[in-house]
Amino acid sequence: MSKRIFITATNTNIGKTHTSKLLIEAFTKLGMRVGVYKPIETGVTTLPSDGKALFETALIHNPALESLSLSDIVTLQLPLPAAPFVANKGDKVELSLFESALAKIEALCDIVIIEGAGGLMVPIDSEIMMIDLARHFNAVTLLVTHCNLGCINDTLLSIKALEETKIPFIWALNCRHEDTDFETTSLPYFNYRFETLYRIDHNIDTIAKALLDTISS
Repeated sequence: MSKRIFITATNTNIGKTHTSKLLIEAFTKLGMRVGVYKPIETGVTTLPSDGKALFETALIHNPALESLSLSDIVTLQLPLPAAPFVANKGDKVELSLFESALAKIEALCDIVIIEGAGGLMVPIDSEIMMIDLARHFNAVTLLVTHCNLGCINDTLLSIKALEETKIPFIWALNCRHEDTDFETTSLPYFNYRFETLYRIDHNIDTIAKALLDTISS
């Protein structure tokens, strides 16, 4: 079985796909064949845009993935842009469906980046939340958080959920050009609370190595 990295975030539109694409390049530079998987994508009217972006980037670096199709990369595609529970009308989702799809991808790579949908507590069905996917896949998790006002609360809540679930993880900040107040309003607390801070825009290679170290530990 290949190494598994689960990408989640403090909410939707935080930068999971952007981060995943950068990690594909970072792991490739480390000499690894990288695969990608997006178990669930909602808001799909024609093609799953996030899954397509991941697949196209991965194909550049790992041509072996050409034997797969986009439907292999994104198992559950739902048209309504909402939580999977809502978009799938509350229907039960069998996790075995994801395992069989993931096995096809893992046969072609050394490490697979699995991108979640929304945040950790997004409901998939009446019993399963997105955080349960990370645990089910036995994956090391990368939590991506934003740099807007409120990021302290959002980050700490997500970290608490991961710690209580005993899921191995690291976390990183995805700061954007418009986050001009971050260093004044939020960074002082993060510097006080945490010995190490990772920034997606500055430390992606270090993040990749830290994820591998977390897998090995």
